[in-house]
Amino acid sequence: MTVFDDLDDYLAVPRVSGLAVSPDGSRVVTTLSTLDDKRTEFLSAIWELDPAGIMPARRLTRGVKGESAPVFTAGGDVLFLAVRPSADEDKPPAALWRLPATGGEASEVMAMPGGVAGAASARAADAVVVTAPLLPSSAGVDDDKARREARKDGKVSAILHTGYPVRYWDHDVGPDQPHLFDADGRRDLTADPGAALRETTFDLSADGRFVVTSWRVPGPGAGVRLALVRIDLANGERITIAQEPGVDLDHPAIAPDCSAVAFTRETHSSPTAPPRITLCCMRFGDDPVELTADWDRWPSSVAWTTDSTALIVTADDGGRGPIFSVDPVSGAVTRLTEDDFTYGDVRPAPGGIIYALRSSYAVPPHPVRIDPDGTVTELPCVEKPELPGTLTEMTAPAADGTPIRSWLTLPAGDGQAPLVLWIHGGPLGSWNSWHWRWNPWLLTAQGYAVLMPDPGLSTGYGQDFIARGWGSWGGDPYTDLMAATDAACAHPRIDASRTAAMGGSFGGYMANWIAGHTDRFDAIVTHASLWALDQFGPTTDGAYWWAREMTPEMAQRNSPHRFVADIATPMLVIHGDKDYRVPIGEALRLWYELLSDSGLPADEHGESPHRFLYYPTENHWVLSPQHAKIWYQVVTAFLGDHLRGEPVQLPELLG
Repeated sequence: MTVFDDLDDYLAVPRVSGLAVSPDGSRVVTTLSTLDDKRTEFLSAIWELDPAGIMPARRLTRGVKGESAPVFTAGGDVLFLAVRPSADEDKPPAALWRLPATGGEASEVMAMPGGVAGAASARAADAVVVTAPLLPSSAGVDDDKARREARKDGKVSAILHTGYPVRYWDHDVGPDQPHLFDADGRRDLTADPGAALRETTFDLSADGRFVVTSWRVPGPGAGVRLALVRIDLANGERITIAQEPGVDLDHPAIAPDCSAVAFTRETHSSPTAPPRITLCCMRFGDDPVELTADWDRWPSSVAWTTDSTALIVTADDGGRGPIFSVDPVSGAVTRLTEDDFTYGDVRPAPGGIIYALRSSYAVPPHPVRIDPDGTVTELPCVEKPELPGTLTEMTAPAADGTPIRSWLTLPAGDGQAPLVLWIHGGPLGSWNSWHWRWNPWLLTAQGYAVLMPDPGLSTGYGQDFIARGWGSWGGDPYTDLMAATDAACAHPRIDASRTAAMGGSFGGYMANWIAGHTDRFDAIVTHASLWALDQFGPTTDGAYWWAREMTPEMAQRNSPHRFVADIATPMLVIHGDKDYRVPIGEALRLWYELLSDSGLPADEHGESPHRFLYYPTENHWVLSPQHAKIWYQVVTAFLGDHLRGEPVQLPELLG
C-alpha cells in the first residue's frame, strides 16, 4: 500500500513550496504545507534546511494560520507573511513579520489595512519594499483604514470600473489598487498608480536604492502591455526604462552589482503567430539587448549569479525543466542540469552554488543544492512517497512524422490496465513537473495506466511546435493526441478495449473536442472546459488576449459546441463557479446541450449517462482538500462504471 491508495493519506502528505537563501549563503528556508485539524485547509510553516544536506529540516514558525513567502534581510533575519489574530481583530489581513537571525520570537514589521501581499529585501542594505493595496480615493494609510471600515460596516461590495480587466482567475479586481511601500517608513513609492501594478513583478536592488517593476500600460480597447519602470526609494521618482508596442516586459531581475537589469520579453500573439518569449538585459543608461533570440526555448524564470557575471534561467525542455546559464553579454546558453527533473525557485548563492526546488512525475518538489561542478545534493526535508507503479517515456510519430512525446504511468504488477489519456491545460505548457492537484498516481493506484502527452502547442519543443497548433486547436493537437494514444494502446501492458480521456482548462477543451470527433473512448471527463468559443472569448477574464489570438471565424471553426450531436460517449462535466478564466457559463451551456442535443440525450424520464459535478465555491483548480477528495472520488467512480462495470459508489458527503 502507498499513500496514493487512500485519498486521506495522500492529502496528508506534507508539501514543499518556496525557497529563500540568506545573502551569505549560510541559511536556506522553505515552506511546508500540511492539513489543518479539520482537514479542510492547508497551512504552511517556515522550515530551515541544512545547506550541507546532512541535518534534518527544523521548523521555525508555528502560527495558527500559517506563514508564507519567506525572504532574508541583509542581516540574516527572516521576513515572512502571516495572519496573526489578536484581541482586537479575529480575522486580520496578512502582515509582514520578522524572525531575528539571533533567535527569539517573531515581531510584526508592517501591517496595512488591506494586508501585505509580498515583500522584497535588499541583499546588502537595510531596505525592504512591500506591495500592498490602497483604495483609489484614500489619502494615505490611515484614511484607507477608515474607508475600508466604512465599506464593511455599510455592507458595500460594489465596484465602479473605468478599465479592464474586472476579474482575474478567481477574484474580483478592485476596488483597491496595488502600491509599493517602503516598509520602514510606510512611505508610498507609487502614488496614484491606478491599475499599473496589478499582477506585476518587481525586484529591489542589492544596495536598496531603487526598484524595477513591470508596469501595466493600457492600450486601445481593452488591451494592455507591460513596460519596465524604475523607482527611486529616496524620492519616489519614477521613470520608464524600457517599453515596446505589442510586447510585454516582465520578471525584472537586478544584477547584484546594480549595473543592469535582466527581464523576459514576450511578444503579443496574433491569429497567425503565437507569442515568443526571450531573455533581455539592459545596462542602466544603455538600450536593452535581446540575448536569446536564437535560442529555441522560453525562459520561465530569471536570476543573477551573486557576482553578476551570468544569468541563471529555467525553461521547459522535452518534458523536463532544466537550469541554464546565459552570458549577459553574448547570450551564449549553457545547460547546467542534465537530469530528468524540472527546477523552480532557483536561488543562486555565493561560490557558484545554486539552491532550488526540483520535481518530476516520479517525485514531488524537494530542495536541492547544485555545486559549480554540477553535483546535485538533496537537502533533507520530507520523505518521498513510494509510487504505486512505474513511470516510462514514449514517443509516437504524428501524421506528418513529428515526434509526440508522452509520460506513461503503469500500475504495479504485470497485467493489462485500462488507459486514461490525461491532457494538460495551458495550452502553452507541458507535463514536466509534479502536480498535487492533477496527480496521475492516484488513478494508477486504482489500476489505471495514465498517458500524459505533449501535443502541438506544448512548450519545451521549440517555437515551430507551438505554432503547429496555433489558431487550429482542433487540428494538429487533436491528431497528435490520437497518435500518442495509438502508441500507448500498442503497449503490452495496456488494455486497448478500455480507454478514457480527461483534461482540465485547455485539456477540458480537447476532451470536449474529442467527444465530438471520435467514439473510441468509453468515458470522458472534462474539467473547467471551454465549450462554446464565441461565448468564451468575451467573458473570460482576459478577453483582450483571446481577441488577438483567434478571429471570430477561427473561434467558430474550432468550437466544440458545433459537434454536440456527434457526442456518443458518457461525459463527466466538472466546474467551479468562481472560475473566471473559464467562466461557469461554459459548463452550464455544455451540460444543457449534452442533455438536449447530444447523441446521448436525456430520455423521457430525464435520465442520462452524463454527470455534472458543480462546485459553487471553488475556482479553476478546486483547491480545498475536502473538494479535491470528492473530485477524485467522483472521477474514479465514473471511470470505474464505464471502463470496468463497477457499481457506482459516490461520496456520502455529496448527500
